[in-house]
Amino acid sequence: MPERPRPALSPGLAPRVIAVLFSAALVAGFGQFGAVASLNDVARHFGHPVTGHSLQSVVGLSGSVLGLGLAVLRLASLASLPLTSLADRHGRTKVLRSFLLFGLLVTAVASLSPSYWFFVLCFAFARPLLSAASTLVQVVTVELSSTSLRMHRLVVMSAGAGIGAGLSAVLHGLIRGANSFRWLFALALVPALLIPPLMKRVPEPERRRAETPLVRLGTIPRGVRGRLGIVAAIAFAIGMITGPANGFAFVYGEGVLKISPHFVATVVALSAFTGLGGLLLSRWLSRSIGRRWTVAIGVVSSALTSVFAYSGGTTSFLLGYMSGVAAAGLLAPAATAISTEIFSHGFRATAAGWVVVAGVLGATAGLFLFGLIGDITHVSGVTSLRLPALLTFLPLTPTILLLQRLPESARAELH
Repeated sequence: MPERPRPALSPGLAPRVIAVLFSAALVAGFGQFGAVASLNDVARHFGHPVTGHSLQSVVGLSGSVLGLGLAVLRLASLASLPLTSLADRHGRTKVLRSFLLFGLLVTAVASLSPSYWFFVLCFAFARPLLSAASTLVQVVTVELSSTSLRMHRLVVMSAGAGIGAGLSAVLHGLIRGANSFRWLFALALVPALLIPPLMKRVPEPERRRAETPLVRLGTIPRGVRGRLGIVAAIAFAIGMITGPANGFAFVYGEGVLKISPHFVATVVALSAFTGLGGLLLSRWLSRSIGRRWTVAIGVVSSALTSVFAYSGGTTSFLLGYMSGVAAAGLLAPAATAISTEIFSHGFRATAAGWVVVAGVLGATAGLFLFGLIGDITHVSGVTSLRLPALLTFLPLTPTILLLQRLPESARAELH
């Protein structure tokens, strides 16, 4: 029996529901990005600077240890697959509300970290919950939106996630002191108390009907596995770029270039405007030339801006960072759309989970390679991460050629 089309939100209900989903995307982004924003402070607090010409001599922990810690956080997100698959069985909103609550609570526990690896462990537990929550926000948004409004609302959700990440970075710059990172993590208690109750206002897009058979957790029908493999390959390439580009940004900016946290906070705040420009451009391009071309342009832009950011010098880093935020804004909504619109309701959340897994594996590989090359080259100073950036960000960009094998979903009706 064919599945019924998704019901769109009524005009009276839509603004409130979209506002709640936007808030959920924001707090999930805030919780996930806290580890990255505070990494330099955490490294200095728990690390032991050494003499010589290495990253450890500057920030207190070696590039390998930093990369391994970040890789553990990324690998922990592999649990997002079975977690998001639960939404195909038990409903989107109930699962989303639970993940947000527990993810934010564990993030708050990280404020009590007695060591670097306890900090990593806390975020390793919180990361998959919040990552799954972010994914489900996108899935619910797609399923509650008509074809004409779908891209616009995905842009709003991407803006929420970006604002949450940016808010984490800004607060990191404003809250200073020996235990500043602890206060930042503890702030997760505020949305943990406020947002989950609001999620009850979000309607369930469509419940699984009794005659629809349950498949094994994480299973995708054989007929669409090739399509999922292509989307996963693109997600892997994106993760390979964005994982280390974002993960080492504050270590490089504050630890190597010696940019003050207050100035970094200002730059992050200003990046909201470039990010907004990227989001608006993504909406326009996705409608005019399609999702596939927009994703391709976004991947190449992300790689080039990331290489430029780590090429050496404060000016290059700041311009690269701000243009990189624009590239991320260009990429995120289109990538979300293409990875959700081409799959059916019965396994859409599971497919989204597999895409997250591919991105996690790409980010993990990128973080490991980036940190390893940084240690092997034994270069200190502003050019210390130039070669790692070149050898990590550029090699996988040709995977965008696979996009031509996917159907264009800009005007597709959901099934």
